[in-house]
Amino acid sequence: MPQIIFLPHEEICPEGAVIEVEPGVTICDAALRNDIEIEHACEKSCACTTCHVIVREGYDSLNEATEDEDDLLDKAWGLEPESRLSCQAVVGDEDLVIEIPKYTINMVSENH
Repeated sequence: MPQIIFLPHEEICPEGAVIEVEPGVTICDAALRNDIEIEHACEKSCACTTCHVIVREGYDSLNEATEDEDDLLDKAWGLEPESRLSCQAVVGDEDLVIEIPKYTINMVSENH
């Protein structure tokens, strides 16, 4: 079973985290099931960028991004070539190393 390694994030998981997940689950769902509270303002419908993550390792094992996801990612803070929306990125058979960016463009976050 693949692992997702979340790098430390000051607010969401200060110590970082390592979780085991079943292939076929999105990064966002896997995180939320393990008490890693990734923002997801659009309720995981691919309509915002609040769940943006950077895949530091294992990027090629994920499903391919759709055109809608790519269009939204263009608006994400801190966009990198390995950026994905965690609500759309489906875990494959390889381990992943995930960085949650420090900021989102969510102006109405209830956690701030």
